[in-house]
Amino acid sequence: MNYKFFTQKSTNTPQSQPIKGRESEMVQGRSGGYMFDAGIWSMLRRCLLIGTAKSTYYAGKQELTDDFVNVIRQCVHENPARVAQEILYASDGRAINNSAPIFALVLLSMGEAPEAKQAFGEIFAQVVRTGSHFYEWLSYTKSLRGFGKIVRECGKSWLSNPNVKALAYQLLKYQQRQGFSHRDALRLFHVKPISDEHQALYNWVVKGWQELPTDIPSETLAQIWWYEWLKRNPDRTHEAIACGHLTHEMAAPVGKMDRQAWQLLFNEMPIGALLRNLGSLTELGVLRVDDKANLKRVESMLNSKEHLHKGRIHPIDVLKALKTYQSGGQLGRSQKTWQAIPRIVDILEKSVELSFDAIAPTGKVFMHAVDVSGSMSYTTVSSVGLTCCEIATAMALVTAKSEQNYAIRGFATDFCDLRVTAKDSFSSALQKASDRNFGGTDASVAYDWMIQHKFKADIICFWTDSESWAGRRHPSEALAAYRQKVNPNAKAVYVTLAPYRITLSDPKDPMSWDLGGFDPGTPRIIQMLATGDL
Repeated sequence: MNYKFFTQKSTNTPQSQPIKGRESEMVQGRSGGYMFDAGIWSMLRRCLLIGTAKSTYYAGKQELTDDFVNVIRQCVHENPARVAQEILYASDGRAINNSAPIFALVLLSMGEAPEAKQAFGEIFAQVVRTGSHFYEWLSYTKSLRGFGKIVRECGKSWLSNPNVKALAYQLLKYQQRQGFSHRDALRLFHVKPISDEHQALYNWVVKGWQELPTDIPSETLAQIWWYEWLKRNPDRTHEAIACGHLTHEMAAPVGKMDRQAWQLLFNEMPIGALLRNLGSLTELGVLRVDDKANLKRVESMLNSKEHLHKGRIHPIDVLKALKTYQSGGQLGRSQKTWQAIPRIVDILEKSVELSFDAIAPTGKVFMHAVDVSGSMSYTTVSSVGLTCCEIATAMALVTAKSEQNYAIRGFATDFCDLRVTAKDSFSSALQKASDRNFGGTDASVAYDWMIQHKFKADIICFWTDSESWAGRRHPSEALAAYRQKVNPNAKAVYVTLAPYRITLSDPKDPMSWDLGGFDPGTPRIIQMLATGDL
């Protein structure tokens, strides 16, 4: 009998305990494991990019949002200008949607310092871009703070947009949302017209048109004239859409919609609406296997980086559209069913890849470690039920498709081959990852496997919620062992896919980084870190 096991000093710490000597740098996660404290600014970015309006495996949406609010208040107190920049960063097509940035914008306006009020006013118009955003902002503002001076100034300014044609478009397209109408907003903010065209627009908002003018009053009010004309002639929807360039939101409530009406809408449909309506367009017969012209327009829109960027189309929007469309109406909120057209599925597959930002092959060796534990399969980030694991797999696959030397494996309490390669479609990759969801979380097993198999990676990318708790040593300790035994220059990137204030990245490790959220630019950042260009 030998007691060497007891007398020999261990250099490892179970993840259920903080690393000795670094207790002050670590926090206990909701899973019970100890991770490094990511700090309030990393937490802020994650909340803005990911949002907290959906529950995760470890926390409900109320708890997550309470944390979000507390972090914003701390950050606003510390540096309101930096908070404003983070809101802008997320709002510019990087957040899953614009709700979290709008919510944060309201909290920024509640900062006590004059600098907070100033920062709010400076970014307001860049965040609240549409009528839908405006209503959402009004709703949060009414519930959280009321309508003080700075709020009234911004509301009045938005409703006094000098580009009257653009303002008329927003007021017509989004006539009411969230318990508000534009008539309410005009009265709330005591908006005064700054031109005759503004006066005419406001008159329509407040009073409507009892009688339709014989002629279109001006180019500014042309869409409104055709909308009012259609109200009086609902059987002539085709003419109103063609001549007035009406959108679905404008025409459908007052006109009679048929296949030809949808065809006319499709001809000018913006990219966001196109993604949302692919199923309906297929069910109605606007999109058909034998209609080459319409399919070509879908391809020209959805397979254009320029259109995707200009429309602020987030990759998750495309993944959601892909999953919904392939389901034939079984997923999502649609009441319709359709037979998916293979070419459209192919177009969406390519669109997912294009919606992320990646660069040419770096020549480096990548190991992508995707968290396939039970918590990653529970957390959903859309109405279609996309899980963190599915999105993580898609993001890893985007990076892999840009590289030549890579491996994609999944970790829970072991490190398994997901059998995902760059030749996989996103659909097949999502299925392979989903089939492996189970068990606890131990990120260190990735390093253990690479040590055992002497896998020499230049950069190891973890796609995880960072709730690692089941291991006999911390991932940072396993990384140190990997560098000692296999590759001393290995870099590690931990992409955290949940709005928690924890990280597996050692803040004292200059070759270890933490990235947050489902940022479309993440693959490019990882490649730049791999080459040392960042």
